[in-house]
Amino acid sequence: MNRTITLTVVCALMAINTLHAQITTSQDVVGRDDKSNIIMTAASFLTIAPDSRAGALGDAGAATTPDIYSQHWNPAKYLFHENRSSIGACYTPWLRKYVDDMSIMYLAGFNKIRRNQAVGYSMTYFNLGDMPFTDVNGTVVKNFSPKEFAFDLSYSLKLADNLSGAIAMRYIYSNLTGGISVGGSDETHAGHSVAGDIAVFYHKELQVGERTSTLGLGATISNIGTKMSYSEVSDNFIPTNLKLGASYKFDFDEFNSIMFAFDANKLLVPTPPIYGENGEVVKGKDPDVSVPTGIFQSFNDAPGGMSEEMKEISYSMGLEYVYAKTLAGRIGYFSEHKDKGGRKYITVGMGLTLRAFTFDMAYLVTTSSANPLQNTIKFSLGVNFDKLKKIDK
Repeated sequence: MNRTITLTVVCALMAINTLHAQITTSQDVVGRDDKSNIIMTAASFLTIAPDSRAGALGDAGAATTPDIYSQHWNPAKYLFHENRSSIGACYTPWLRKYVDDMSIMYLAGFNKIRRNQAVGYSMTYFNLGDMPFTDVNGTVVKNFSPKEFAFDLSYSLKLADNLSGAIAMRYIYSNLTGGISVGGSDETHAGHSVAGDIAVFYHKELQVGERTSTLGLGATISNIGTKMSYSEVSDNFIPTNLKLGASYKFDFDEFNSIMFAFDANKLLVPTPPIYGENGEVVKGKDPDVSVPTGIFQSFNDAPGGMSEEMKEISYSMGLEYVYAKTLAGRIGYFSEHKDKGGRKYITVGMGLTLRAFTFDMAYLVTTSSANPLQNTIKFSLGVNFDKLKKIDK
């Protein structure tokens, strides 16, 4: 039964983190044939794109034009949003190729409290569906619905006319086992963590002939926080992540515009080393370190050297066309190295704004039919309170 619990936790973590069908071990041994060396973290749902707009842009969002859901990508963008107050909700049926009761829900919003200050907030709720827990004989001992969620609050400040910065604080909860235990050191419990984000955003309007264009540059380090534990013997890093992004928006005229976006991501947690037959680290670095050490160590601890470090960077790119600030069409691409998870997919989507309401949808098409993310669809609905007040009047 203890092995079943452990396997359940590992499978849940890997399904969220790597999002592919093949389970690989995080501890490698000398002489392995498999070059795959996936970085494992707890609460990996925090890295999933929760909204439809960024989801349709290949998960690019660090420097795109500000929207309601900037809280997840870069809260410093809120100060350059054209509205003073908005809120939005998102829903994503998750892994529906295999299950029908797993989903991600996301709520986000912001309020500008002054011209140069804003607060943002969000909640992420990940429902992993019903899961039967069995003993070593296959007998069901308990039915449980694993759940994870996070609450966060951000504060952004304009540092210059074209530059803003933001900080965010986050509480993370992860309950994957429902407290099932065998007793003693095998007792399990829900995981808790507290984390923070640091973000900057540069927004500059440029004149290209008689046309207006906008350059955006963004950087975010998210989920800098305490390790998460599920038992007395487990101690897991959460997905501290570095995101760098750039965007360029060009207005053809007062009705038509197009935006290009690009993001690069790297997890700032230790890379699993190669272990010897006696369990000693023979290549790479010991991952059993503190959070600050793990962040700095993550840039040069891969057992494959700098070539493997470069493999740990994933890329997102997207293109958005908007007509009359009403109708939007989007396409994107996400790429991750095959040795680090191998996620590769194309995304498409659309957006429609009618007065105070904005509806967005995204659809994911993977490059492999065996990928569990195939045919993932996301929905988002936003409300602009400034326009809503005008409607009431």
